[in-house]
Amino acid sequence: MGRTPKDTITIADVARAAEVSRATVSRVMNGRLSVAPEIVARVRAAAERLNYRPSDLARSLSLGRTNMVALVVPDLGNPLFQQILRGITNASAAAGYKVLVAETDEDPNAEASIAIEARRRCDALIMVSPRMDEDRLLELLPQVQPVILVNRKGPPEVSSVVVDYGRAVRIVVDHLVGLGHRRLAFLSGPAASASNVLRLKALEVAEREIPGLELVRLECGWSIEDGYAAVEPVLESQVTAVVAFNDLVAFGLLARLNEVGVAVPADLSVTGMDDIGLARFAVPSLTTVRVPQKDLGELAWQRLHAAIAGPEGEADAVPELRLAVRASTGPVPREPRSQGDASADRISWQQQGDIFELGSSAGLLARYEFGRRMPQVHAPRPYLHPVRTLGGHPLTEVSPVDHRHHYGVSLAVPQVNGTSHWGGRTYVRGHGPTLLTNHGQQRSRGVTVDDRELIDNITWYDEQGRPQLVERRRLTGDLAFGGWRLDWRSELTARYGPIRIESPATSGRDGAGYGGIFWRLPSGETTVLSADGCGLDAAAGSTSPWLAFVQGDVTLLLVQPDDVWPWFLRSEAYVGACPALAWDKPLTLQPNEELRLALAAVLLDRPVDAEEAKRLVGRL
Repeated sequence: MGRTPKDTITIADVARAAEVSRATVSRVMNGRLSVAPEIVARVRAAAERLNYRPSDLARSLSLGRTNMVALVVPDLGNPLFQQILRGITNASAAAGYKVLVAETDEDPNAEASIAIEARRRCDALIMVSPRMDEDRLLELLPQVQPVILVNRKGPPEVSSVVVDYGRAVRIVVDHLVGLGHRRLAFLSGPAASASNVLRLKALEVAEREIPGLELVRLECGWSIEDGYAAVEPVLESQVTAVVAFNDLVAFGLLARLNEVGVAVPADLSVTGMDDIGLARFAVPSLTTVRVPQKDLGELAWQRLHAAIAGPEGEADAVPELRLAVRASTGPVPREPRSQGDASADRISWQQQGDIFELGSSAGLLARYEFGRRMPQVHAPRPYLHPVRTLGGHPLTEVSPVDHRHHYGVSLAVPQVNGTSHWGGRTYVRGHGPTLLTNHGQQRSRGVTVDDRELIDNITWYDEQGRPQLVERRRLTGDLAFGGWRLDWRSELTARYGPIRIESPATSGRDGAGYGGIFWRLPSGETTVLSADGCGLDAAAGSTSPWLAFVQGDVTLLLVQPDDVWPWFLRSEAYVGACPALAWDKPLTLQPNEELRLALAAVLLDRPVDAEEAKRLVGRL
């Protein structure tokens, strides 16, 4: 007998080779139990010899099912829907099913026909966030049974898996209110979205229940482009925080805010919804509500399969929603005061939730945060930001585009026994700046406040979580010279063994001896003054006891009141300075040896020249 090509083998060929009827071959291939074992063995041997594979289509027709399920989604470009699809695909594969996917392109008018056509080809239907109105949905559902809805409630007889987006948006609002925000904008999603309706209803309740809360509702959409286009109405609304319909909208909003020079969260806090995979990689990282996307898909399949395969049993509950707090939200910004209002009677520290604020009758002067929301690659540490003049002019910057790991005023050191407490890339001899996995963190063990003085007890840990140093930090504020004065004093003790502090300069990079009490200023045209002369070249590396930055009508005067370290500073690529602990050689501490650091700052709402700066330093 000549060899028959694989694709021409039929059930009749197998029947002839096994000397049985075609019906018997069909029963064997479909796993029926009514065939004698010896005949089953003979049929399977013949099928194997002929390399016969049954037709999926023919088998589906004979069994009355396709082992396929249809999934209809509004937009496959949305990562939320992609993750739901992944959950359904993974779960259904274990039951021997495949998934047919159809997209409606956010068109409510096309959904019914697409759903009916998809259902005809499959055993069941999953509809994710359908956009059609309630009457059309109720008309459609009986035509496509068995069916399950995801993120949309249907009639009682239709199963659904629904995230409580009303609860989700209230979680976000409560977080922002806790930070002091009272005027918020909501960037509304598609009008046909049921989850958008839930959000709007929850916002109405929040307005009634939270005293002083004002909500500005702005029509937006669901995409990155929609968020990008929403910046102008957001800024015109004069809100201090934005609740975006989803993370994609928040991404677009953040991108445009960055382009127009609005600092997030210093000027405006931004939140998203869903916590898609890219949310923590946004700039800054996005505060959002974690919606269990993949779990929704798995749960939808679990409930649908029960309807297909037999009586519905116990089904899992929708996983709990949680807030992912990241760098895009912060305390409500304070309005800058005019020069005429820049007056104060006294200065004091106050606790505000989980942060501390130094203020006066002139308003907020400094805010002390613990760095808990900083990404590990930035070397988390407590820091001051914003720090303002009495007139409200900011003199710190946090996580700027040029150096994301710069945070206001902090005790930042590139290398402590090889661990980075500076953040970002580390200079490696022969390789240049290199991103290493050596970032440590400084954790507050407890803060006490006594009027003008804040004391923070801090432990420094290496990248493995092992303690390196203990620090006692004192931050004091007082009025001075028509402005105000901030004093930073730290006592570091090598309690856990010997310490070696280094910088890129000690590893071969000339002039890069940074590391110490580092003050990052906003970028802008800056004049640098010092006892050794005017300009960057005169001050960099000098042991001048003081340094002044003049930016327009404001001045920051930095003074080393005790031991004088060489100054590390920049004024062009960015503006910042610190007394350098390892300017050109390492600094070592023996076990239990103590290192004392001090920096005084005078913040003025006026420019000064070198002579006035020298006089002010003499009066400190």
